[in-house]
Amino acid sequence: MDGSDSRTGAPRRSGGEARVPAPPPPPRPLLTSPHIRAGTAVTIPFALDVSPARTPLLRHTALRVLELPPGARHVLVTGAYEWLVVPLAGGGTVRVDGEEFALRGRSSVFGAVSDFAYLPRDARAEISSGAGGRFALAGATCGRRLPARYGPAPEVPVELRGAGRAGRQVNNLAQAGGFACDRLMVVEVLTPAGNWSSYPPHKHDEAVPGRESELEEIYYFELSDPHGPGDAYGLQRVSASRAGGTEVFAEVRPGDVVLIPDGWHGPSVAPPERHLYYLNVMAGPGPSREWLITDHPAHEGVRDTWAGLAQDPRLPLTSAAEERA
Repeated sequence: MDGSDSRTGAPRRSGGEARVPAPPPPPRPLLTSPHIRAGTAVTIPFALDVSPARTPLLRHTALRVLELPPGARHVLVTGAYEWLVVPLAGGGTVRVDGEEFALRGRSSVFGAVSDFAYLPRDARAEISSGAGGRFALAGATCGRRLPARYGPAPEVPVELRGAGRAGRQVNNLAQAGGFACDRLMVVEVLTPAGNWSSYPPHKHDEAVPGRESELEEIYYFELSDPHGPGDAYGLQRVSASRAGGTEVFAEVRPGDVVLIPDGWHGPSVAPPERHLYYLNVMAGPGPSREWLITDHPAHEGVRDTWAGLAQDPRLPLTSAAEERA
């Protein structure tokens, strides 16, 4: 006998009792809103998990926030995606393709510019942390398999954009023309308390050679002093650039995400008493990896006004050396 029930074909336990298969896990609900509040896109061990598999608003990009307790590790199978592992708090070790990268990381996104690791597609990577940490896994579908690499914090280009109350800091972790990826672009923006960034409103949702790239984008937000008094939040605006396009006017709190498959996005507004941080993940279908934008026509000339303004004296808010002195 083959150990199965002759009537049903199901495996039999001793004594003739049929083995009942465990029910499959319930399907994860699709994320249909472009504003995803903290805690509503959890997939253990990820505090955040958004990708084309989870939302019809994305086709090319993904973002996960991995929380590791002390001594824990996570195995990531990269599949058709290339990924950047960016420490948000704490540090750890990344092992992939026979390489080992020690990420020193930082106390928080407001503590320092961080180092990071690049993971190629079709790889098996292990992320571990002796003291525990939180890591952003920023991904994009890609065609080429590039080598795994380490991005040292001192080599991250730090750019100050805007001026006056539009002044902000941009950490170009993997921007076009900088750190090489196939499709993925990742930057961090730190906006001092009371300032506007992602301003003037702009878009990159159609391919116009030499003028605009077609790129979808993910914004992930944090605020300084998240446990301080009051219900602090930033503001994020996205307005439609086409009929039926994306519209968002949201209060954004730590851990919130805004998805931008299309539309004019900006401003991102920091509250008066706290700095605003956001991680941007971008990718698109075009053959070239480039970031070309079109400003909203109602805000033409805004950039010209910065020529006569001093840069915000609080900038830069962070540097690679800040926590290492």
